[in-house]
Amino acid sequence: QVQLVESGGGLVQAGGSLRLSCAVSGRTFSRLDMGWFRQAPGKEREFVAFVARIGGSYADSVKGRFTIFRDNARNTVYLEMNSLEPEDTAVYYCLARDSTTSNDYWGQGTQVTVSS
Repeated sequence: QVQLVESGGGLVQAGGSLRLSCAVSGRTFSRLDMGWFRQAPGKEREFVAFVARIGGSYADSVKGRFTIFRDNARNTVYLEMNSLEPEDTAVYYCLARDSTTSNDYWGQGTQVTVSS
């Protein structure tokens, strides 16, 4: 069973930065594709960023402000968030996708609140 544990959320002023972490266990990390999603109150969960073993992608709303990167030696994926806006306020969830089984695994989420 894949386990994901997120950390790094918190309260920050607009224009500030946060780095989220997602530590993964239970699978060979280098074989997993990893992503971040977020869900604001009253809204659907939405895609933020994704990094496969090679390459990645971003939602238009975060391009140029957020960076996703992985450290295979630490079994961890990160989301570096800069120039944060109140609209970025949400619970952020980490996703691990096992391409060999087509199974998705989710973390418990970490709250990010951006004050104006």
